[in-house]
Amino acid sequence: MNIRGQGQGPPPVPVAAAGMMDGIGVPVAPNPISRKKGTGVRAWLLLDSSGQKQVVEAGKHAIMRRTGLPARDLRILDPLLSYPSTVLGRERAIVINLEHIKAIITAHEVLLLNSRDPSVTPFVEELHSRILRHHQVQGAAAAAAASDDFKLSKVYDSEEGQSREGQDEDEDTDPVGEQVKAQSKQNGIQNGDGMKILPFEFVALEACLEAACSVLENEAKTLEQEAHPALDKLTSKISTLNLERVRQIKSRLVAITGRVQKVRDELEHLLDDDDDMAEMYLTDKLQQLHSSSASSINDDDVDNDHHNQLDVDDRHAYIIPPEISLEEGGAAASDDDHQHDDDRLLVGVSRDSRASTTYSTTTKHLDVEELEMLLEAYFVQIDGTLNKLSTLREYVDDTEDYINIMLDDKQNHLLQMGVMLTTATLVVSAFVVVAGIFGMNIHIELFDSNITGNGEFFWTVGGSAAGTIFLYVVAIAWCKYKRLLE
Repeated sequence: MNIRGQGQGPPPVPVAAAGMMDGIGVPVAPNPISRKKGTGVRAWLLLDSSGQKQVVEAGKHAIMRRTGLPARDLRILDPLLSYPSTVLGRERAIVINLEHIKAIITAHEVLLLNSRDPSVTPFVEELHSRILRHHQVQGAAAAAAASDDFKLSKVYDSEEGQSREGQDEDEDTDPVGEQVKAQSKQNGIQNGDGMKILPFEFVALEACLEAACSVLENEAKTLEQEAHPALDKLTSKISTLNLERVRQIKSRLVAITGRVQKVRDELEHLLDDDDDMAEMYLTDKLQQLHSSSASSINDDDVDNDHHNQLDVDDRHAYIIPPEISLEEGGAAASDDDHQHDDDRLLVGVSRDSRASTTYSTTTKHLDVEELEMLLEAYFVQIDGTLNKLSTLREYVDDTEDYINIMLDDKQNHLLQMGVMLTTATLVVSAFVVVAGIFGMNIHIELFDSNITGNGEFFWTVGGSAAGTIFLYVVAIAWCKYKRLLE
């Protein structure tokens, strides 16, 4: 039963439903464009210097802010785009695009883009184990350095107590303290065996290079194991199936050679340019940046103390004596204020210039011998893989030449056979002429049975056949004499 009256209008439309209708009351589907979508967000596997792993969802701009990379460098890691193997060193990060590895290395962490790829899983495990070992060795080296610093500090305190009796309190030289600092700094970069510890970015870079070189070397070995039996079988028997197998092997060989050649060219380019290698010293640049910042802060404090002292001296030096008029004193004070403003401005400009040129000057004083030795090791490995592929390519080319020679030889035999058959056809045509003459309806004594018999018929046929064979032998002998046949 309808309890609504006749004069009563339609039920009120809820506010939420009214927002889904147009002006005439027809429902309208929600606009999917109005919803905010996270475009460009990808899953990155983050491994920090302590070995902790986590998967983060981040967009392009977030990665740019985190690593300081421009957008064009991130396009190199885009899986939708095809870029060759590349290793780029930037101010705060290293971009790695080697085969299946797409990573960003900073001084404290590694960001992997395609960590869910099954081919990248072994590399992730290897990288994680290397980072853990590096963290443990670094912690042990730090503990050893702390113990050595504690021992040297005891020696320093005892020697300082003995030497303080015969020295003035204003003496600035401290050779023992400098020795302690140098020893602690040396222990901070060496392990217990005295070997230098690689920075974090070099550990990650070495893992990437080793994984890429190992993958290429394994593919080259697999291809070599498949190529030799196929080529030997093709040499023994030329068939369509064997030719197709060799064609596929050659296509794979060309593709792998191009990939190996690109990695080799990239390593060679890095080895030839010291500035590019210096850009990869992220930890050293960060330490120099901190040290330069601390020194600039100390310089600023010294400058402030100097200007404060100048202000105090000026207040005492520019006291207007009674015999000087107020106008002259005012002019002198205004000139002095301008001079102080210029000094402060110069100090500020020098401080800004030091801060702006910090990144540009840090790479000029770095020794790239350590990274050069690391790159040379993998350059030798990838060059060996390229030489192996070049040897296989030469073997394939030699096999192709041999197959072409065999085919040419068969073609020559076919041509010789064609010449012989053509000659035989020409000679037999002479016998056909004789048969055609005897097949004509003419009256000669040879056709008269009373005069001739079977003997004359056989002599005629035999003589024609013998003449044909004689002409064939003469034709073949002439072709061999002219070296048309073997």
